[in-house]
Amino acid sequence: MRILYFSWLKEKIGLNSQEIIKPKNVETVDDLITFLTEKSEKHKNAFSDLNSIKVSVNQEFADLKTKINEKDEIAFFPPVTGG
Repeated sequence: MRILYFSWLKEKIGLNSQEIIKPKNVETVDDLITFLTEKSEKHKNAFSDLNSIKVSVNQEFADLKTKINEKDEIAFFPPVTGG
């Protein structure tokens, strides 16, 4: 599973991306966030306000209940503003 971080999330976590093997108990985006925040204080800090974070799975907008698979690409980014 490939995880991408953009904007201030990238800066808080200190990574552009990371590859992980999906744990058996991680079935949704929400489960993934829980897993990451339990493993790293930087992730815990970055994901402290989920209202300020958007997610995509395989380049399609998703939500916290979206199911994820081992070969998926998950991207986390701040809300996009138009202009």
